[in-house]
Order: sequence, then structure tokens, then C-alpha cells
Amino acid sequence: MQDFKKLQVWEKSHDLTLKIYGVTSQFPRDEIYGLTSQIRRACASIPTNIAEGCGRESPADFARFLQIAMGSASETEYLVLLAHDLKYLTADQYAELIDTIVRIKKMLINLQKSVRTMSR
Repeated sequence: MQDFKKLQVWEKSHDLTLKIYGVTSQFPRDEIYGLTSQIRRACASIPTNIAEGCGRESPADFARFLQIAMGSASETEYLVLLAHDLKYLTADQYAELIDTIVRIKKMLINLQKSVRTMSR
């Protein structure tokens, strides 16, 4: 078991979640149960799965939760693209969010490799 708050990827994904909550608060009101809710859940799932994986006893379990976090990051990436295409995000907001998501995905890949090495 390790402290998830000490992982840079958790910190970065938590910050992304806070940003997503901020930008989605400006989405149209009729999206509250649609895109707003879905993008918030997908994004919050990234740091949530990292935290849950850290609470597991085996490296294999941790790696599995990192894979789930990666799936949530990809889902978030698509939903940010959709929000941009629907004109709910500015070009600058979109670029910043996508850049952050790509960095988080790279960090997750590197952490997965590290955890797999530990489990051998």
C-alpha cells in the first residue's frame, strides 16, 4: 500500500478534475444531466482509480486500477473534444485540457511499466 497523494500522476489528475468542474460549470444548463455529468464522472474516475489502486495489496491489483484510470483518461479526452466541437470550450481551454490529459496518460503508462516491473 502506498499514499496516493504522493504520486504526481494522482496530483495532476486531481488538478485536471478541478479544472473540468470549473469549465463545465459554464456549460449550457440543459447539459447538466448529459455531457456535464458524464465528463465530470469520467475525469474524477482517473484520480479515484489511482487512489483505489494504491489501497490494494498487490502490484497486479494496482496495475489493473491504473488500466481503468487510463480508460477514464481516454474517455475524458473524447468528451473534451466533443465539448469543444459543440462550442462549449474555447480553443485555449481545449488545448490546455488536452495537453494535460496527454501528459497524464503518459504518466500512467510510465507508472504501469514501473508497477509491472515490481510484480515480477
